[in-house]
Amino acid sequence: MSSVFLLLRLAAATALVLAPGAILARAVGVRSTSATVAWGLGVIFGAMGVVFLVHASLTLALVLLLVTALCAAPFALRRPAAPPIPGRVFVWGAGVVLGLLLWHVAGEIGGDGIFHLARVQKLVEFGDLSLSSVNEFADGGLHPGYAFPLWHAFLALVATVSFADPSEVVLHEPTVLAPLAVLVAYEAGYALFRRVTPAATAAAATVALVAMAPGHGGAYTALALPATASRQILVPVALALALSAMRTPSKGLLSSAGLASLALAVVHPTYAIFLWIPFGGFLLVRFVWRQDGVRSGALALGALLVPSGLFLIWLVPVIRSTESVSPDAAERMRAFRQYAGQLNGSVDHFSLAPQVFGRSGAVAVAALLLIPMTALAARRRWAAYVVGGSLAIFAITLVPWLFTPFADIVSLSQARRLAGFLPFAFALAGGMGVLVALVGRIAVPLAFGAGIVLQWLYPGDFGYTVEQGGPAWATWIAVAGALVALVVGIVRSRSVGTTAALASALVLLPTFVAGLTDWSPSPERRASPLTPGLVTFLREGVPAGDVVYSDLESSYRIGAAAPVYVCNSPPGHVADTKRNRPYARRAQWRRFNRTGELGIPKRCGAAWLVIDRDRFETSPSLEVVYRDGRYVVYHLPQ
Repeated sequence: MSSVFLLLRLAAATALVLAPGAILARAVGVRSTSATVAWGLGVIFGAMGVVFLVHASLTLALVLLLVTALCAAPFALRRPAAPPIPGRVFVWGAGVVLGLLLWHVAGEIGGDGIFHLARVQKLVEFGDLSLSSVNEFADGGLHPGYAFPLWHAFLALVATVSFADPSEVVLHEPTVLAPLAVLVAYEAGYALFRRVTPAATAAAATVALVAMAPGHGGAYTALALPATASRQILVPVALALALSAMRTPSKGLLSSAGLASLALAVVHPTYAIFLWIPFGGFLLVRFVWRQDGVRSGALALGALLVPSGLFLIWLVPVIRSTESVSPDAAERMRAFRQYAGQLNGSVDHFSLAPQVFGRSGAVAVAALLLIPMTALAARRRWAAYVVGGSLAIFAITLVPWLFTPFADIVSLSQARRLAGFLPFAFALAGGMGVLVALVGRIAVPLAFGAGIVLQWLYPGDFGYTVEQGGPAWATWIAVAGALVALVVGIVRSRSVGTTAALASALVLLPTFVAGLTDWSPSPERRASPLTPGLVTFLREGVPAGDVVYSDLESSYRIGAAAPVYVCNSPPGHVADTKRNRPYARRAQWRRFNRTGELGIPKRCGAAWLVIDRDRFETSPSLEVVYRDGRYVVYHLPQ
């Protein structure tokens, strides 16, 4: 019953936090889940901007959200209700089922989740908030990817309204967000295809790629984290609104698309750029094929570019302090070695390996093989998006003299992720329709057989490093097919709805079966080594905002367990900026562990020292304020 009660609280809190966005979206004449998310995060962005400006707490943000909703309500009531997108109730229901399944595989908070939980903790507990309040180090700098903690503020507001611990929100909010993710994927597909079957296929393909193919719930278990939420929710939100604005330009749709783009840039800056690239390619191919829609396309692109571009301009000083952007020779060599399995070429002239595009498994390979089908539907809007978006991404990632400077601008860590923005789901949904139009009902057994074979041969490579990836030949077939489709550009295709739906379902079925067969918590996310007693002491015995000194792994966990600052953290989970100096901090910890020199934690401003006795033998002559079977806490005199 406690789990059910927590789920209901999280669902109600999420609805309340996004409610001002729903009212504002209705007030400007747009009725969709995508518009609700865009305006909801837009309101939170404005409210948190005021909070940071006057150094207030989340209470002020909640008041501002309430005032916004009350002011917008009269305008929303005057607007006639627009008809909903057909089929959205069934898609929402499927998303709810997926969300409930995710609760079972939530497991533990691990990886980057600990980093983000630490930021949410500070937003919930601190009263004098500023942009730097959520930093992991009291003497550190802003993180270039999360300089304005918009998504963290959303999670903190949900935690506050639901009276749930932030750790519960980070762990189980994906169950609430999954229906949103599935529905906005459907809305993006419907905005492109304007038909239920391919839109539903695109949404199902997205779930297969992201949740089923990796097993253990895949990235959907991390929907509460900014990177995953921006990719699986905010990108389709912005795309759905921009595509809708192209078809029926209006101030409401354009402003909604602009807000969605701004939210995406704030939550994960590089993903806003990665959205521009395929959308720009789509508009270019659309113009070459049809010579129409120039004005509406330019307006939609402007809505995506201008708000997020202005935010990126504000972010430039923070980005310039990052070692991985415009790297020197040593940093480029380090990054090249770290991602060597995903690259071709030398350290000064490299491209993305074609195997990366198919690493997500059978569905990704099937989508690549179906891209050539766009040649038979080259005057359709969806085909223009698949061809234009794919060619734009292929050009940047597979051509060394484009990919090398691109990686220097956005960092190699981010640049390699551009491959994930290839329109796999749209290529599969549209390509299956063309295949059915070509061969008729025989496409059904062909699709089922192909799904089984591809799942057997290419189940996916989901490790941090790429061992095998997908088949390179599938990527080159997709490149050649897209180029042929660009040239052909004249043949129309027709869709056979029912047969296409069945064939699409069967090609996805083996991946869903494989994913559900492995539906268990991921063993990669291990339980926290921090003892319950230590966590209680940190929360109750250490004042909020104090600095705690410990080893790298313990510090990483401590920052997430309590609203405190730390002095160390694993370099892989810290922005490598001039003020953060993660490698220098690691070296200082090693020196302290070797010598016990108390001046090292004191120079960091630490008032508390936590020693993991299972791994380290350091035993300073200080007052012991807490001890258990594993950890000892000392008080550092200032």
